[in-house]
Amino acid sequence: MTPAIKPITDAALMQLSSQNPELRFERNADGTLITMPPTGKISSNRELKAGAYLFAFVDSNELGEVFSSSGGFILPNGALCSPDVAFIARQRLPEGWDTGEDEFCDIVPDFVIEIRSKTDSLTKLQAKMAEYIDNGVKLGWLIDRINRRAFVYRGDGSITQYPENVMLEGEDVIPGFTVALQKLL
Repeated sequence: MTPAIKPITDAALMQLSSQNPELRFERNADGTLITMPPTGKISSNRELKAGAYLFAFVDSNELGEVFSSSGGFILPNGALCSPDVAFIARQRLPEGWDTGEDEFCDIVPDFVIEIRSKTDSLTKLQAKMAEYIDNGVKLGWLIDRINRRAFVYRGDGSITQYPENVMLEGEDVIPGFTVALQKLL
């Protein structure tokens, strides 16, 4: 009989993250800890570009807040995830949301972006995107740099694959927000 492994608590995970700033950690819904290695220069650049494009649009229109891959989000299923880019609409942010520096965010993002690097498994990223949607994310973009395409996941469960020459849209989650997929590949 294998002894049960206790899931790592939010406080312990925050402490572990603070003691290992060069690493990113996530936690599966079953409590399993996942170590996320640093990304290479191209993936890092594309993550920043995606976040910058989103931030510029959201900030200039006062739509809410944008978060980087350093932020952790606690999903309703108990998983703790750190999407490459995340957005929460202003009207969903409770008063005082920006206090508590050493806490993970317990609000599910409205929109997430994940950018596949050379070492990422597409199957695992697709499962992660499905988990986001199952837990309340309304829109997600999975940018598959390797195969030069994007998958758009929606809250209604639909998934659309797009070729590299399209303009990705914020749809009804961030109306008016668009980015040429080629800029993120």
